[in-house]
Amino acid sequence: MVFSKEQMAKVMDYTLLKPTATRDDVVRYCEQAKQYHFATVVVFPFWIPVAARELAGSDVKTATVIGFPYGTNGRAVKLYEARAAVTNGAQELDVVMNISALKSGEISIVEREIKELVDTTRALGMTEDAKRMLIKIIIETYYLTDQEKRIACQIIADAGADFIKTSTGTAPGGATIEDIRLIRDVVGREIGVKAAGGIRTPAQAVAMLDAGANRIGTSAAVEIFEAYRPEDFMQATERRRRQ
Repeated sequence: MVFSKEQMAKVMDYTLLKPTATRDDVVRYCEQAKQYHFATVVVFPFWIPVAARELAGSDVKTATVIGFPYGTNGRAVKLYEARAAVTNGAQELDVVMNISALKSGEISIVEREIKELVDTTRALGMTEDAKRMLIKIIIETYYLTDQEKRIACQIIADAGADFIKTSTGTAPGGATIEDIRLIRDVVGREIGVKAAGGIRTPAQAVAMLDAGANRIGTSAAVEIFEAYRPEDFMQATERRRRQ
């Protein structure tokens, strides 16, 4: 499938998770996101009120991260973070799974945490504005074996989360086509897949979407959008068909 420019914009989460990010940066990202009609702007929890105010009335949602970047906060801390984020105006949450617990074989702990986060976030979202919250669980594929990835994906699917996200962008490696395919192999088409980490060109974004992703997380959303030419990918697709 070749995405139109408008369709490409709507699969982009424009991400600002640099420790040096300022209020001016947040405002600038929000203005750009509204201009290009991206799906969301992803900011640190501290900046949610600013982003929510800047994006109010637009088609761009405010998103934030929970348990970032390693997921090793206690369950109660993550639940508190989620409640505060929703109260402050977040509409989508990207939650880092407890990577350490999963690798230790503490599967029941991971299951309970993710299920509680999904259920709590959904209930809070309905209470706040009668709109369904979206919750994405980050599994940080770089640190997991393929078997651990499969276990994590099944836990997330069983908990009823909306998306599985590959990466935080802080690990040495980010999204790969192989990981997108692996996730899709586990969960089928019943859950969204967000590719994040190291995606900076239209070719990389299209490759992730072709592999099965339906959301792209990147701080280079503007550059990707500006450089994306659907006709280039239509021509490439046509050449492959002729071979």
